[in-house]
Amino acid sequence: MVFAATDPTGGAGLQADIMTLASMGCHPVSVVTAITIQDTTGVDEVQPIDGEWVADQARCILEDMPVAAFKIGVLGSLEAIAAVAEVVSDYPEIPLILDPVLASGRGDELASEEMLAAIRELLIPQTTIVTPNSIEARRLADDDSEGDNPDLAECARRILDSGCEYVLITGTHEHTGDVTNTLYNNEGVVRSDTWPRLPGNYHGSGCTLASALAATIANGVDIQEAVRDAQEYTWQSLKLAFRPGMGQYIPDRLFWAREDETASGAAEGDGDSGGGSDKAS
Repeated sequence: MVFAATDPTGGAGLQADIMTLASMGCHPVSVVTAITIQDTTGVDEVQPIDGEWVADQARCILEDMPVAAFKIGVLGSLEAIAAVAEVVSDYPEIPLILDPVLASGRGDELASEEMLAAIRELLIPQTTIVTPNSIEARRLADDDSEGDNPDLAECARRILDSGCEYVLITGTHEHTGDVTNTLYNNEGVVRSDTWPRLPGNYHGSGCTLASALAATIANGVDIQEAVRDAQEYTWQSLKLAFRPGMGQYIPDRLFWAREDETASGAAEGDGDSGGGSDKAS
């Protein structure tokens, strides 16, 4: 079950989650938390859905169908955060994957400080694994009383202290040659994976990773292997990304269905796209 805002481009948000989950063998059920006006360059407007409607969408499905995992993305309002937190609290046995989307790729704010505090207090304590990028990790771990600039390991410790089981911090926003993603639990680093940095600027990479992780967990894979498999799927979808508009590239989440075509496209494509071939929108 995915809780997320819509994205009419299909690059991120609810549409990206659904495509990723389906691509990895799951049947996604969805709860709309907000409606956005956006394109591949950024988010223009966000219209939150009433909190009761958010809760009712979820409960109607949960009373009818078994759910193997919860995946949470953009929630859009304090009311939606509270509603989702109340719903998932009734199902503590179901793994919860939280992608704390706090801003768009362009930097458009998607969560106020009040919403950030609510995520920390209401959702993180119920979460199996949180998947922030390094910028989101620093915001989630910010403690005015500390007055310091924590490294990512300290950020992970502070997030874990909020009550979740695992934190996967991605390094896509760090100024490094390769991208290093690190999984932490209360005992420290569980695993660290390094990937070649791809040249493109991507729309929906975090949604893809978190949804791929939700899919692997829903399919019964243990956390460490789920993290590895989700990263592999995400890297391949980014490597073969395409650019349907004038902004960011969109991951090709169905790359496995186009192996011959994408292999040819990677050989012939220009250097900016990361090797993707053109596709119809």
